[in-house]
Amino acid sequence: MIDLPMLLNWGFQTAVAFISTIAFAIIFHTPRREYLFCGITGGLGWLVYLICMDFHTGVVTASFFATVALAWASRSFSFYRKAPVTIFLITGIFPLVPGAGIYYTGYHLFMSDNSQGLLKGLETIKIAVAIALGIGIVLSLPAFFFTLRRAPKGPGQRS
Repeated sequence: MIDLPMLLNWGFQTAVAFISTIAFAIIFHTPRREYLFCGITGGLGWLVYLICMDFHTGVVTASFFATVALAWASRSFSFYRKAPVTIFLITGIFPLVPGAGIYYTGYHLFMSDNSQGLLKGLETIKIAVAIALGIGIVLSLPAFFFTLRRAPKGPGQRS
């Protein structure tokens, strides 16, 4: 059941993802006019991740669906803003990258807890593969999925 505290939590975390994605865009010298759309992309991806996690899909599946959503938004913004898709995709993926998983893998291995290190490492690799698959699937779709424009009608064609 979705309640008010859960919605507030989702809203707060999405806002933090939005702001952190814009900060990441600034660090990587993204054009200033694209900051808002980069933030929306990162916030959307994180919101989808949170929703999936609250419905107990698992971290790998949640990462996959979140990546599909933000890759879709990235391609759509790319057509809408007439900008390269990588501007939105690279900055938007920032909240989903499994940095903590990489850190804890190294931590457990250095602390001689090899079994925990292996488990965390495998989970991190699964998340990375899910992210790569999500991006690959969306980027392989034809362009007409991401544009709202209709092709101009030629002479003799019906409306």
